[in-house]
Amino acid sequence: MTEPKTLPLVVASVEDVTPALRRIRLTGRPLEGFEYFPGQDVALGVVRDDGSIVRRRYTIRRFDAGRKLLDLEVVMHGDGPGIRWAQAVHPGLAVEAIGPRGKIGLDANATWHLFAGDATALPAAFAMMETLPAGVRAGAYLLVADPSERQRFDAADTTRTVTWRYENAAEGRDGLVEAVSAAASSPDGGHAYLAGEVALVLTLKTALLARGWSLDQVSAKAYWNRGRANAGHGEPEIKA
Repeated sequence: MTEPKTLPLVVASVEDVTPALRRIRLTGRPLEGFEYFPGQDVALGVVRDDGSIVRRRYTIRRFDAGRKLLDLEVVMHGDGPGIRWAQAVHPGLAVEAIGPRGKIGLDANATWHLFAGDATALPAAFAMMETLPAGVRAGAYLLVADPSERQRFDAADTTRTVTWRYENAAEGRDGLVEAVSAAASSPDGGHAYLAGEVALVLTLKTALLARGWSLDQVSAKAYWNRGRANAGHGEPEIKA
């Protein structure tokens, strides 16, 4: 596994992919020879109101080695230092990244893959699905605010599917859990990757275990905690 390094980078561009998801593209010479595996992230140093630095971790959505461009996608919710940085970010802004970080990657022994979570799970789910070998079945089950938050997933392989559920619909989170439970009725050969808000991740994990999945078949990562600020090192206060 590649050890994380300090990467002094600069913002190359900023794009609002959906009303609540912002793509921030970073570049810089330190990205020469950068290596990572899909699902990993980088920790960015952002400035608090009091001038102190706090780390916030964002999944690497894609990396263009030839052009030295690294894409992050940030869900624009909450009111912490990370979101305030993402609101104010602009091309030319210097940023210190540390990466690659993270231990959850694709299980090479799995014959099919299941991804589930809220909008913050989307970058990792799509990045990992895009790199699977042809013919390997994979499905993503994602909870976003409403249909305007859907992203197109380009995959010629028809074994890759994306199922959307909406926070603002009557079904809400229950609809996502039901869809995941139905898709996970047989755990044989499968591996699940769960990410997002801590309570949702715990609920999804419980649903899979109830379906007969083993702990070894489930990789769970809580990115944030509703109603609580992330700790100084960019992790929720409660683990999934």
